[in-house]
Amino acid sequence: MENSDEVTTQGSTVEDWTRALAQSTGSPGGGAGAGLMLSLAAALTSMVAGYTEAEGHERGALDRIRERARSLRNDALELADQDSSASRAFGAAFHLEPGPERDAAISRASLNAAKASAVLGKRAMDAIEDLAWLAANGNPALVADVVVAFGALRATVGGARTNVSFDLASLTSGGNTMEQIREEHPALWAMVGDLNAATERIDALTAKIDRRAAPTDAI
Repeated sequence: MENSDEVTTQGSTVEDWTRALAQSTGSPGGGAGAGLMLSLAAALTSMVAGYTEAEGHERGALDRIRERARSLRNDALELADQDSSASRAFGAAFHLEPGPERDAAISRASLNAAKASAVLGKRAMDAIEDLAWLAANGNPALVADVVVAFGALRATVGGARTNVSFDLASLTSGGNTMEQIREEHPALWAMVGDLNAATERIDALTAKIDRRAAPTDAI
């Protein structure tokens, strides 16, 4: 098997990548897993769009959804690998000898990790409305696939939200208070709230089509 440092979402088999994820190395870790889930959501979005027919201006909207999904599928894999790199730096910082150098390294790694998760979360939020369009207008035979895609998207959003929050809190190791961190990194701090709102949006969209996707629950 490949060394976990060499495993990438784009260059490894699913078997090798998940085996590396199962190891106690942290790289890849949960953030990279969230990136992989985003890629799955994008792939399912593209698939459902491909099975959907539309006319007039809706045809153009559908084509754009599929093109964005195709691009996101690949971008999400790259973001997953970037998160793995950030995780390695984070882990290396914690293995340094206690002292100012270690504290500074942890702060740098924490901030970089938070930024990486924020980018991933932003891309996931941008994908919600395309999937919402398919939930309302997509091929009804694939509604279950839309629900699965929403689930993968929710996992990405939830993972990004938690990682940004955790990484921001890790900045306290350098002596800063949470209030200082909020003042110094307002965009990252606000991202946590944005991702919470995105989770609620996904849940509402999923609930709206759940009766169609799982009709046996209504009996």
